[in-house]
Amino acid sequence: MADDRQHPMLQYIINNPEAFAQNLAKTIEQAGKAMAAYIEPREQGKIKHDSTDELTGVVKTLAQVGEYWASDPQRAIEAQSRLWSGYIDLWNSSLKRMMGEPSTPAVETPARDKRFADPDWENNQFFDFIKQLYLITSKWAEDMVHDAQGLDEHTRHKAEFYVTQIANAVSPSNFVLTNPELLRLTMESNGENLVKGMQHLVEDLKTGKGELKIRQTDPSKFKLGENLGNTPGKVIAQNDVCQVIQYSPTTEEVLKRPLLIVPPWINKFYILDLNPEKSFIKWAVDQGHTVFVISWVNPDERQAQKSFEHYMKEGILETLDIIKKATRQSEVNAIGYCVGGTLLAVTLAYMAKMGDERIKTATFFTTQVDFTFAGDLKVFVDEEQISALEKRMEEQGYLDGSKMSSAFNMLRSNDLIWSYVVNNYLKGQEPFPFDLLYWNSDSTRMPAANHSFYLRNCYLDNKLSKGEMEIAGERLDLSKVTIPIFNLATREDHIAPPKSVFLGSGCFGGPVNYVLAGSGHIAGVVNPPAKNKYQYWTGPEPRGLLENWLKNAEEHPGSWWPYWDEWIRSNDNAKAKARKPGANRMKILEDAPGSYVMTKV
Repeated sequence: MADDRQHPMLQYIINNPEAFAQNLAKTIEQAGKAMAAYIEPREQGKIKHDSTDELTGVVKTLAQVGEYWASDPQRAIEAQSRLWSGYIDLWNSSLKRMMGEPSTPAVETPARDKRFADPDWENNQFFDFIKQLYLITSKWAEDMVHDAQGLDEHTRHKAEFYVTQIANAVSPSNFVLTNPELLRLTMESNGENLVKGMQHLVEDLKTGKGELKIRQTDPSKFKLGENLGNTPGKVIAQNDVCQVIQYSPTTEEVLKRPLLIVPPWINKFYILDLNPEKSFIKWAVDQGHTVFVISWVNPDERQAQKSFEHYMKEGILETLDIIKKATRQSEVNAIGYCVGGTLLAVTLAYMAKMGDERIKTATFFTTQVDFTFAGDLKVFVDEEQISALEKRMEEQGYLDGSKMSSAFNMLRSNDLIWSYVVNNYLKGQEPFPFDLLYWNSDSTRMPAANHSFYLRNCYLDNKLSKGEMEIAGERLDLSKVTIPIFNLATREDHIAPPKSVFLGSGCFGGPVNYVLAGSGHIAGVVNPPAKNKYQYWTGPEPRGLLENWLKNAEEHPGSWWPYWDEWIRSNDNAKAKARKPGANRMKILEDAPGSYVMTKV
């Protein structure tokens, strides 16, 4: 008897038709439960908004692209010819392959495209044909947007983004009948994978209370304060905006200047304290820094009117007062991460205006202060979209955390959405336990006033870089910030692109050390030296174009953390006796990581 390699389609035959029929019935039953879990909260009025506004925006944007090509018969014919030319090439190459003749694929599969890694995407002619048909069509759609004339930059950006999302969604890798791996698994298991997948879908819809909250990891394997965020420390202060954590020293001597870390409130601070091996906070403590971290509140309607000004005053400025009480030191080194860095930059400009010199050095992790090249998140920012968002936030007083989480996931939808749809709902598998993805799914809400100010003043009008932003009645000028700055960007960042961070370096009035790290927005920052992963680049003053800076930059292997520590010490290496939380009559409220970070959305 011939082996399966001579009869490749034998892999796609049902092993047990009776068991398959039973599992198919179970799958349909579970699908009904999933539909009920989706519909019920909408019928009860618990979910008041659907995706109509977003869908209308997508249609309007893509209609402008279609209008360009349809408005001229010659252009319309040209567009059709492009597509049919690709199809004809595919048909001809497929016929040659079918007849046993040498043939070249009509389109090459991108080398880094993980969706088509299974050998049958190439070895099996049916799946190879489906794959190439998809690649030709999606590339044609992208070209239609790119080549459309008369579109303003923002409309073109939105159209490119929407086409990419649609193309990613309709990929043949996302469907059982057109994905060889899924089809084999379904036949081999007699459809048990689909039954489990539908059960996962029901669970995720119930967890999301009618919204699909895709599991990216196994949440049962992690507990904050036990195997995440467990660097020893104490909460020594709190208000309506944040808690302040002071970490316990591990060295007899410490740097005289304490270290204040301002994390983003869009996510939770323990990204910098995932576990002892990855924790930047623990590493900094072990190097002799007295570390203080702001843990932002997970807001509800009570924080609706908390603005950027409140986060600046009740967050950073009050924490500086607390640090002075706890350490008897007024001079501080400060770090800001992502939007926490933007807030820190705003605070520095305000302090410069007020003559407040307590922060002596500032470090920015993947932070934007000039939003000219702010990347794909700008797709979600224009007057129409912000006004609609503000209207929604008025009703609750905040933006639900799932909305921001979805926006971030869409920036890398193949990796952060569709791969999990396939794994969880079509393969029926449990996601792998991964601390970073647990943190990623632990989303936070956005206070209405704060978020509106941020979107309008930064993304929409770019006022901070122009010297037009006003806080507490003061117009801010970043050029008045003359303290030394360490400005870290990451090479593959989709949220704060390195070009954007580089451009922002020129807004400050003092010396700026621009450093480019390998990897992306998270892994490029959370890169402990012991792992010896990635690399970083240092170079001359960040002026002119990033491309020119890179030509003169020097590449270094491994983590940038020790380089940053040397930079801190080069500005002031004075030492002091280690300070424990609770010293100087500071009241200890609770153990780190505190209660604010525990609040779920």
